[in-house]
Amino acid sequence: MIILNAINIGFKEIWANKFRSLLTMLGIILGVGSLVAQSALVKGLENGMKEALVAIGGLEKVYITSQAIPVWQQHRKDQSVGTTMNDVYALQSSAPLVRLIVPEMRGQDATVTRGSKAFNPWHFVGTWPGALEMNQHVVEYGRMFNDVDDREARSVCVIGTGVRDALFGSPEEIGREIDPVGEFVNINNQRFRIIGMFQLYESELDRKAREVALEKGVEPTQAGPARKKGFGSGKGKSGAGFAFEWKNNTIYIPLNTMWLKFRAGSAPAPAPGAPAPAGGSATASGQDFVADPRLSSIYFKVLDIEQMNEALQQVKNVVLHTHQGIEDFAFNTQENWSENIAVAVRNARLSGSIIAAISLLVGGVGIMNIMLASITERVREIGVRKAVGATFLDIFIQILVESVVIAVIGGVAGLLASQGLVKMLSLLSPDANTPVITLDAMLLAFSFSVGVGVLAGIFPGLKAARLHPIQALRYD
Repeated sequence: MIILNAINIGFKEIWANKFRSLLTMLGIILGVGSLVAQSALVKGLENGMKEALVAIGGLEKVYITSQAIPVWQQHRKDQSVGTTMNDVYALQSSAPLVRLIVPEMRGQDATVTRGSKAFNPWHFVGTWPGALEMNQHVVEYGRMFNDVDDREARSVCVIGTGVRDALFGSPEEIGREIDPVGEFVNINNQRFRIIGMFQLYESELDRKAREVALEKGVEPTQAGPARKKGFGSGKGKSGAGFAFEWKNNTIYIPLNTMWLKFRAGSAPAPAPGAPAPAGGSATASGQDFVADPRLSSIYFKVLDIEQMNEALQQVKNVVLHTHQGIEDFAFNTQENWSENIAVAVRNARLSGSIIAAISLLVGGVGIMNIMLASITERVREIGVRKAVGATFLDIFIQILVESVVIAVIGGVAGLLASQGLVKMLSLLSPDANTPVITLDAMLLAFSFSVGVGVLAGIFPGLKAARLHPIQALRYD
């Protein structure tokens, strides 16, 4: 009953001084709202980055790239051959801890044309059919090229929806889904037949927005975060959005086709001992050039993520053997990206929480200040209560509860304010990083506000409870 009476008195005091109480709560409202909003923003960023990580192959994906020869091996630079198919074959036969080894040879400054339309893909590579699984691609129309296409160096390609939209028109423009399989395009003046197209890749938010737009009969471009015209500009995209656009703007051709049509005469002679690629050393025009046998990357997946370090060491040993001990290569793992995500999220959450905590503490100081002012106004009332039998604990609890009531009301108002703040942030943040409010963040912010109310009420409560009844009754 004492607590209920104290709560009742607390509400009456707040109502009697509405404007003063509102100003007192403002610090708590801003602190709780900012704490929930920054947590939602960080959670959205984390979701977007993890979505991107999954979209490009997951944690078990690793790739080998060339790097500068270490200083202590510069005297052997003439023997450096770079990453070649020899490495791929050696890994296939001597690295049991890895699977799905996929070589990749990237084309530079590719221009794809069809009639009067031209497009520069983000990712133009020659590779093996295993790239489909390696990069989490799904073929929606047609098929992926196979080993026969690669062995015979056929002029075929598989494209992403961004390439299709740029050369054939997007479904929003045409009014229907377009299947480009069987059509021909020119890649750097080389004629290729499209034999497959990947599905549209988009974030979960984009997918839901597009589905809602279709259900309502609204154009996706009018429905918020959905597919843009051409889906290839990459403007305003980050995190998962960038990863999905990168996949949508991809062109895959067989590795041998890339070798013969685009790389046969594109580089100086390889170092002595370097293997010659399939297809010899002549281009399609019949001119004699030295073929470049170097790969851009070699991708592989480890059998067990728990054995990542052992697998990397095994791969390193194999590649060092094929490279005659020269360390002209480096590993890049998705695990490094995952660690970077965790560090970035932790730092963002920590910095945002510190700022919000400062705001809450300022709100607590405001509560303490107003409670001290309230005690000054109610000295005679406190004296009367003590004179008729109120104990030290009764007075202390009353003041403490009044402080907590102000903090609780401010906390609830802050939670409501955070909803509007998060909606505003949703309009400003990239599509893939839409803020996500979590229950944990709301409970933490509310608990913190209650804690601030308790701390802010302790000193005023003690001061009020220690008043001598006779001195309090004489107070004017």
